[in-house]
This record gives sequence, C-alpha cells and structure tokens, in this order.
Amino acid sequence: MAGSNQHQFMSGDTMAPESQHILNPAGADEKTWGWFAIFNIWANDVQSLFGYSLVASLFISFGVSGWTAFAALIAAGLFTMWMVNLSGAPGEKYGIPYPVFARASLGTAGARLPAVLRATVAVFWYGVQVYFASTALALLLRSVTGISGGAEILGMTGLDWLSFLIVWALHIVIFWRGMGWVETFLNIAGPFVYLVMIGLVIVLWQRSDGQLLSATATIFANPQATLWTEFTGFVAIVGTMVAYFAAVMINFSDFSRYARNRRAMIIGNLTGLPFNMVLFSALALLTTGGAAVVFGEALINPTEIVERTDSVLLSVIAAITFFAATVGINLVANFIPAVNGIANLAPGRISFRTAGLITSVFALVIGGFWTSFISQFGISGFVNTLGATLAPIFGILIVDYYWHRRQNLIVPDLYDMEGGTYHYQNGWNLAAVRAFALAAIFSVATVWVPWFEVLTGYNWVIGAILGGSIYHAMRPDTP
Repeated sequence: MAGSNQHQFMSGDTMAPESQHILNPAGADEKTWGWFAIFNIWANDVQSLFGYSLVASLFISFGVSGWTAFAALIAAGLFTMWMVNLSGAPGEKYGIPYPVFARASLGTAGARLPAVLRATVAVFWYGVQVYFASTALALLLRSVTGISGGAEILGMTGLDWLSFLIVWALHIVIFWRGMGWVETFLNIAGPFVYLVMIGLVIVLWQRSDGQLLSATATIFANPQATLWTEFTGFVAIVGTMVAYFAAVMINFSDFSRYARNRRAMIIGNLTGLPFNMVLFSALALLTTGGAAVVFGEALINPTEIVERTDSVLLSVIAAITFFAATVGINLVANFIPAVNGIANLAPGRISFRTAGLITSVFALVIGGFWTSFISQFGISGFVNTLGATLAPIFGILIVDYYWHRRQNLIVPDLYDMEGGTYHYQNGWNLAAVRAFALAAIFSVATVWVPWFEVLTGYNWVIGAILGGSIYHAMRPDTP
C-alpha cells in the first residue's frame, strides 16, 4: 500500500515515509528488502557468542554423532522456516508489524497484551546484549592500548564503562537513521562474521598440523551410541534450536513487512535458516574440535579460544567480530520488537524514534547494573516466564489468521481503535484472552515446576499447539 495513503490509518499522520509512524503499513518505498536482507536476519540471529556456545555444546551435551547433530539442525531450520513463513506472511502481504497483526485475533486493545509481553522480554535482553557487546569493545581497547585493571564502579572499570556507553550510543545512532541503516548493518555484519570464523578455523588447522578434521571426528564420536540415544539426541537438539528461535518466530512480521514480495521472504528464509544453521554449526564444530586438539580441552566459548592463541592481531579482529555479531542479533531479536511493542502502547503518540529512546533508557539501566546487581538477582526466571507465555499467542495468531480468516484482513479496521471488525468487546476478543490464559498455565509451569523439566525444548511447541487448539474450540463462528 502506497505511503501516500497511510494517513487513513493514523489520524494526523502525514509525515514523510522515513519518519512516519512505525506501526503504519510499510509503503512501496519501504518494501525494499530482497532475499539477501532476509538471509542476513538469520545470519545475525545465529551469530552470537551465546549462539556459538549453544551449537558447540550440542555436539558434547547430547552425545550424538556429528551427522545426527547436523541432521537435527537441518530439521530445526526447516521447521523454524515453516513457522516464520506462516507468521511472516501477513506482514509481507499487508505491510503490518506484529503488534498490528495481533489486533486481528486479540482485538485492538487486547493486542497490547502480547505486544507488551514480547517488548518486555526484548527490552531486557536488549540491555543485556548492549552490555555483552561492550565487553567485545573493551577487549578491543585493551588489546590495542594494553590498559587493564583500575577501580571498579558497579562491577566495571572506567574502560568498561567507556565501552558500554560507546556501544549504547552506537545503537542509538543506527536506529536514529532509520530501518535502512539497520538493513545495511545486518548485511555487512553477517558475511563479515563468517569470514573471521573461517579465518579462526584456518589458524587452528595450521596449529593442529592438519589433524583438525580427523581429530574432530574422534572427539565427537560416541562409541556407546545406540539408535535410541541418537534418536533422543536428535529430538532434543531440534527442540532446543526451535526454542532458541521462538521469540523471532512470533514477531517475524516486524521484518517481513519490509520484504519486496513473498518470493523474497520465502527464498530468504529457505537460504537463511537451514544454510546459516549448518554453516555456523560446522564452523563452531571445527573451531571447538580444533581448540581441543591445540589446547587439550573442548572449549565452547570463542573468547577463550582467541585468548589462548596469544595473538594481538587475532584478538583485535575477534573483538570486532564479537561486537558486530552481538549488535546484529540485538537489532534483530530485541530492538525492533521492543520498539514496535512500546509504540503500540500509544499508537499515534509514540514514534519510532521515541520508542527507540525509551528502549535505550531501559538498556542503559539494565546493562549498567547487569554485572553488579541484575545478573545476581535471578530476574531471568521472571523474563523466561514472560517469554514462555508467548507460545500460546503464536498458536492463537496462526489459527485465527489461517483457519478462521482464510488469510484475509481488513487493514483500515486494524487501525480503528474505536470500532470496526477487530474491536470486539471494547477492544478485547475474550475468546482469545481465555485461550491464552488457559494455555499460559502450562507455559508458566514449564518454567517453575521441576517435573516439566523433561519437556525442556518442546514446551514452546506444546504451548503453541495448546493456545491454538483452545482458541479454535472457544472462538465463535462470527468474526
């Protein structure tokens, strides 16, 4: 829908496309993301220090062969691709973000519930990732200047605080320039990280006297493996990786709305998910195996591997890489959903930049107090609870859009906060709210009830199925 017609959705919104309200349908001049941009969303979502440690540990924790692990990663990638094609289709078709898409099933007011839940999780991890990105910059500055130690304030030295504030400000610069800059950063960061990871594998290959492949095969072989252990390991890895991408799955319309067309979205997801998971995992496997050969132990943290190489040049390059990777995943998984969720609290009054600044203020507090207080406080249980409750929302959104609405939405009514098809009862679809509440009981239980630990990795899928099924059973036939 052309940007010139978007004023009908937000009263008084006649701003230029670059500054128009973030919740408005993306116009033709904004739908510029080709398949490579979608590909790099997933490259950046995979490429993080946590993602590296996760995929490296999969080969160790579950005791499966390399081929089984890779098969599981491909299966998880294909399943996630299927899910994001489902959740992203409304965004691509109508140019609407996730909070607006949620209005169709939960109501114009009720949609604030899932938007706030997603935004709260995103804001928290946005602040945490700003801190972790700053540790990469601090590593870079220490490698170049040789400065170390110093008095600590709230668990961080002066150099740490300087790095943190620089990274925090850089995020503001990127989003202040608009989504075009976000796309550019993602397109640069994704390929760059792969180049450096390949370089690290080459270094380890040389130091292992060419024994990296054979040694890696030996390290991750499991002589006690049986068909059953391989199968259970396969299922566990699939569940773990699906849970890893769960947050992005629900709000993928926030990205697909900028896709040029459906073909760009589908090809970007097809190449981006399975390919990035396999390539990144292969590099993580080779790096972990190479480190085991060279240093005598299986290291799953890339920063430890770089430190062991005793190379200033490699430390500098690695620091830049870790920084780019962390900022990339922060923009994809945390910043954009946080901004859209906050803007949805007061449509028409909170702009993209205002929501970005609100997010940044929270990030300043969360990141600044992370080392000294928040990481010790156990707030992760609270955040994980909010994250788990998103699973039923996903099921409700998908069942409503595909089963009950046959992929047809009335876009002007999505922006009518006083009436229209999606206003329901004072803005709330009570059937969706009840389905969410009932299914959320299970989702919350998986976080706090020890018995549900056996479902770790599968709880998100089960929660989504429960939410969609209960909603389908409770929803009246009328719109």
